[in-house]
Amino acid sequence: MMKPLPARWNWPFVVLALATMVGCQGLTSSNKSATTQNNTNPGVVAVTPSSISFGVVKVGNNQSLPATMTNTGGSALQVTQATATGSGFSVSGLSLPVTLQAGQSQGFTVIFTPTAAGTVKGNLAIANTGSTPTVNVSLSGGSTTVGVLSPSPSSLNFGSVQVGGNQTLPETLTNSGGSTVTVTQVTPSGTGYSVSGLSLPLVLTAGQGQAFSVNFAPAASGSSNGNLAIVSNASNPSLNVALTGSGLAPGALTPSPSSLSFGNVQVGNEQQLSETVTNTGAVSVSISQATVSGTGFGMSSWAPQVLTPGQHYTFTVTFTPPSTGNYAGNVAIVSNASNPNLSIPLSGTGTPVPQGQLAVTPTTMAFGNVIVGTNAQLQGTLTASGSSVTVTSDTLTGAAFALSGLASYPIVIPAGQNAQYTVTFTPPATGAASGSLSFTSNASNSPAVESLTGTGTPPPQHSVNLSWTASNSSGVTGYNIYRGNTSGGPYSKINSVLNASTLYTDTTVVDGQTYYYVTTAVNSSNEESGYSNQTQAVIPPP
Repeated sequence: MMKPLPARWNWPFVVLALATMVGCQGLTSSNKSATTQNNTNPGVVAVTPSSISFGVVKVGNNQSLPATMTNTGGSALQVTQATATGSGFSVSGLSLPVTLQAGQSQGFTVIFTPTAAGTVKGNLAIANTGSTPTVNVSLSGGSTTVGVLSPSPSSLNFGSVQVGGNQTLPETLTNSGGSTVTVTQVTPSGTGYSVSGLSLPLVLTAGQGQAFSVNFAPAASGSSNGNLAIVSNASNPSLNVALTGSGLAPGALTPSPSSLSFGNVQVGNEQQLSETVTNTGAVSVSISQATVSGTGFGMSSWAPQVLTPGQHYTFTVTFTPPSTGNYAGNVAIVSNASNPNLSIPLSGTGTPVPQGQLAVTPTTMAFGNVIVGTNAQLQGTLTASGSSVTVTSDTLTGAAFALSGLASYPIVIPAGQNAQYTVTFTPPATGAASGSLSFTSNASNSPAVESLTGTGTPPPQHSVNLSWTASNSSGVTGYNIYRGNTSGGPYSKINSVLNASTLYTDTTVVDGQTYYYVTTAVNSSNEESGYSNQTQAVIPPP
């Protein structure tokens, strides 16, 4: 307790002295005695800053700000509790309770860790034993969702790609968060993989996407696994996209034989050889074009072919030299194989055509005896040797001879082959006949000549000798002979006078006819019997 001041002191001076002792707290007349009795200042908690604003913090992140509480009073105090309210606010760096001497400070940290987007307000209440038992510090902060990178698709499978070729697949990065994301690196790993269509750094606003391409160009056959590593400031700063693919050995066309040699071929003749191409690779080969070059060379028609592994295609190449000399050519096959321009060399030599010979067989065609009015035929043969022979015409002499059986001229007879013909001899009169048949050709022995001979003979004189049994009737003086052209008659008598014997010769028959004969008996009274039995006679043709 302070003693009452002496009455002789000046009152205003006393008030000033008291005010200095109580830390500038003014006194009124009503509390004069109480102030006089308290000669120390209580402790006071002051927080710097008096309010804390965190600005905007991404959801999932946190922001820490420093703060200081100071005992600005005149006596020690104790801080017993520091409580932060409001979503996401917290305090660290304090070990409570803590005693603060007059003028002593204590630093600590206030933390804002937002869990959802939006504006958050809170409070920091500091309980103490000082003159202000609870000191409040306002807290505020804004939050936004953190950017998140989402790949689409999440992995890339290129399948099987031919070595030397390439496959491109699209990939898209999308910012599915609430804040801007900056992509700083997109790095492919694994053999054959690369990225195109992307410029870094790439800034993606919330909801924005960026498409680009990933390429796979295998340099060797076999599986290839890789990865696309994406680095950014998103909540998933290290993103990986798995890459898989397989290199296939390319198709390859193998010719068999590797070249075609036609050797010697006579000018104007054609030689054919077969050629086969086989796909000896691991993938199908598409053949888009096949052409032949070089004078005299040709090729069978070709349709575009797709050859699966191990499959082959056979075609024909021809050589027809237009003249003598050496010739060279080429078959060019265009495809998507590892050897896309396959070349098959061609060679051949045109040789002179040897002059063929034409043989006529027989060299003499003898018909022998031929009855006048009839004819006889004999076969002849033309045979080519050495090379083919072209027969252009024939010449026939002898009116009794005629040629038939040959096709129209010119007639080409290949070497070693023949053509047959027929010569007919029809003698117009008796006696010897002769002629010749000659064939004109390109043979070295042209013309080929055949002699023709024959003899015309008169037709033979036929007769029919008849005999019969004498009649048993009395008084028979002779017989009549009858002849018909039809069996059973009618008949005509052919004897001019009564035939006394039982023999008769008919000399009036005609070659090639058939006759029917009967006889009758005549007596002295000139009475004639009926017809005898009929007999037949066949006269041969001439």
